[in-house]
Amino acid sequence: MKKIFILTGEPSGDKLASEVIKNLRKSKQDIEYLSVGGHHLNSLGIKSIYDQKDITYIAFTDVLFNIFKIKRKINETVNKILDFGPDILFSVDSPDFTLRVSKIIKLKNPNIKTIHFIAPKVWAWRGGRVKKMKSYLDHILLLFNFEKKYFDKEKLKNTFVGHPILDYTNQEKIEINEVLKEKIISIFPGSRSSELKSHLPILVNFINKMNNKKLNYNYIFHTTESSKDYISKIIKKNNFKNVDIISDEKIKNATIKKSTFAIVKSGTVSLEVCKNGVPSIIIYKMNFFNFFIAKLLLKIKFVNMINIINNKEIIPELLQKECNSDEIYKTVNYFLKKPGIINEQLKQVKITIKELTSNTSSSNEASNVLLSYLR
Repeated sequence: MKKIFILTGEPSGDKLASEVIKNLRKSKQDIEYLSVGGHHLNSLGIKSIYDQKDITYIAFTDVLFNIFKIKRKINETVNKILDFGPDILFSVDSPDFTLRVSKIIKLKNPNIKTIHFIAPKVWAWRGGRVKKMKSYLDHILLLFNFEKKYFDKEKLKNTFVGHPILDYTNQEKIEINEVLKEKIISIFPGSRSSELKSHLPILVNFINKMNNKKLNYNYIFHTTESSKDYISKIIKKNNFKNVDIISDEKIKNATIKKSTFAIVKSGTVSLEVCKNGVPSIIIYKMNFFNFFIAKLLLKIKFVNMINIINNKEIIPELLQKECNSDEIYKTVNYFLKKPGIINEQLKQVKITIKELTSNTSSSNEASNVLLSYLR
């Protein structure tokens, strides 16, 4: 029986991996799995060798302060993988953890095929990594077609699979007209505690400014179940009558489609908003230390993928000092008063989204690559 070890470092990777395995099981049932994963892989009956939370360190400072713990976990993970003896080590995202494991595995057992899903952003920083990666990766799966040239140059085998967030289509119709009023502005403040602490006070002030001008909008905060209570306390403290919070995924997607506009923290969720044809702006504010490190390392002008691909600001980015309630208020109102500018943004976004979509789905394309190494 063939074996696959699935290596993830955070919940988003766990979810992506589970979608790929679901597709793989349609073609091949007789595979034994083991993982470092979370509840998505667990729901498929795939055991994790330890709690994924043990290695979920996101920000630069988190990695720095937990470096020795991470090193111990890397060694523990390597030993478990070697004991399991898989045909494939399938790593998903979280490169600071997963690729370090892959590198050691390849040294200790070159027969294990190493396939990584979601290429590190070598076009944004540390481009020289590709030369090192080709020594221990057999195949890398790409979200964006423009990434191919970076890996082709170094002859690292790669496949463009498309962005998974563009795969999702809500087949189930949800009637929300009775719950939600017209003129909705959707707000995505982020899910990490650091993001919420930075963004929520700014967004609350923005809503106050809009309400003081008697602009008749309703505001929906989109969040995770774990962050819902925290946001709810802030909203109640400000006695807003036109603000709601949504954590249910199905209702969230129906609400996005109904939105007039969206204020989105920088990240993958912005593609989901774009996919649904909603005009938007991007916001982000981080602590000075992380921002300073990012500025030193990054070699890109923009943070939003639509802007990066087009090399111009199609979606306004309000970052750091510009991420304040006055700038958000001015930018949102400018767009709302200029339907021509909104239409131009949506036109450019639609063209770009088409370039990011694979022929079938990212999970199907990725599972086909795995299957090719099992034959």
